[in-house]
Amino acid sequence: MTTTRKPNLEPMTLTIPEVAALLDINLIAAYELARQTGFPAFKIGRRIIVPRDALNSWLRQSAENQTAFHGRVK
Repeated sequence: MTTTRKPNLEPMTLTIPEVAALLDINLIAAYELARQTGFPAFKIGRRIIVPRDALNSWLRQSAENQTAFHGRVK
């Protein structure tokens, strides 16, 4: 009898808890981020997912658009 194994692939998408862990932010902040315009999150059924490549692009673009931080944290 041959058993079929699932290939060991890196997922193309991330869940919001995974995004929170990767960005080192809390879960509430990650869900708030997912609701922001321009953040690459979308729903499939009831799940909110973020394409891994889109998150990396968003981070790069956000970093390039930032100037030195001189404000207060709200």
